Amino acid sequence: MKNIFHKIGAALILSSAFFFTGCEPEFENDITVSRGELNLSKYVAVGNSLTAGFQDNGLYLEGQVYSYPNILANQFSFAGGGAFVQPYFSEAQSNGSGYIRLAGISATGSPTLAPVTTNLAVRTDAQPLPGGPRLTKFADAAKVQNWGVPGISVLSSAYNEYGNVNPYFERLLTDAEVTAKTTYIQKVVATQPTFFSLWLGNNDVLTYATSGGVAVASNPFSNMTPVAQFQDIYQQLAGGLVQGGKAKGIVMNIPDVTSVPFFTTVTQASVRRSTGNDQLVIYIRDEAAPNGARPIADGDYILLTTQANLGRQDDVTLPSGTVKIPHGFHPANPLNDNEVLDKVEVAEIKTRTSELNAVIEQTAKSANLAFFDVHAYFNNIKSGFSMSGINYSPAFITGNLFSLDGVHLTPRGYAIIANEMITRINAHYKATIPTIDVTQFRAVLIP
Repeated sequence: MKNIFHKIGAALILSSAFFFTGCEPEFENDITVSRGELNLSKYVAVGNSLTAGFQDNGLYLEGQVYSYPNILANQFSFAGGGAFVQPYFSEAQSNGSGYIRLAGISATGSPTLAPVTTNLAVRTDAQPLPGGPRLTKFADAAKVQNWGVPGISVLSSAYNEYGNVNPYFERLLTDAEVTAKTTYIQKVVATQPTFFSLWLGNNDVLTYATSGGVAVASNPFSNMTPVAQFQDIYQQLAGGLVQGGKAKGIVMNIPDVTSVPFFTTVTQASVRRSTGNDQLVIYIRDEAAPNGARPIADGDYILLTTQANLGRQDDVTLPSGTVKIPHGFHPANPLNDNEVLDKVEVAEIKTRTSELNAVIEQTAKSANLAFFDVHAYFNNIKSGFSMSGINYSPAFITGNLFSLDGVHLTPRGYAIIANEMITRINAHYKATIPTIDVTQFRAVLIP
């Protein structure tokens, strides 16, 4: 396909995709921009909450604006990229599903988080779905190009009842499509993009991991997806997007769950520091151990959501009678299975992640798509890195990368991921799409 070349000077007019921002691309006064082998006239983003711009345990307008697909679309506009439609919440309902904010830091250094519950897009005129309250429908759903749906997995992308389960998907469907049991795969394949990004598969292991390795029999999406089933659906999805070679794209794989703050923030050492008790021992439930509990060990991970329950005074019945015992700090009242990801569960998740990632990488190679190994990237930055004089790491709150839920990124984290994607797109498709100045995006808001 014919290349598009043009010079970009210091004065820039940004695309409408950044109506709410003042961000500029990161390049010198005069550089040559080329789309290379790409046709960027219709970019479609396929994925889950990370693609939607989910952050701080919610989907809201600011996060949507700073989603990595929106950043990519803005940069693509300098190489012939077309308009990019996101399913924005209105300004009157800008807080979307609601989210959490940092209200302060306690004397011991623990964060105080508070829910944001005003200006929501939650519907009160209809019954909630199994996945949560229904959200205000997006009026121009037929034009949507960011198909990031929080909670979706490869397995559920082919489930024909998903419009009656997930409120984030339901808001992008007409009532007729919900009734007709339209699947996510059907919707995204029908968009017929000229270029796409595909970052789907995280929830095929993450849902199980964030539940402490506890699957619910009544929920078919609460366990890890079997490899053969994942492969069949993923290849169907990728094949539909590629359209027999008409479209190009970039594929991203599944990060290691132990590379995100949700699993690495609360440790034996951190609890001892916060309590000032260097003798304190955390106990976790283990049916194979004497008395059904054992001290936490290397390779076990306490969930970030467990932190609020540590030390809670519970009534526990002992042979001597019922007494108050702090939760997690005594073998008679250990942390429960759903509060901890133990080392056996971690090994199972790592194995399944590796198997699913092999499917993703092979699919990308077979279709000659650009590939971003996010799994390797996040593992490589566990010890941190510096960029433009600013330090980054997977540390909770202070690391600048992850938002307050410990799983999803900050706006700056999404900008960094977008730049990493552009680097790989440029290399694979012989393009010179400019990256963006990540310092113009915020990290965690400190009160």
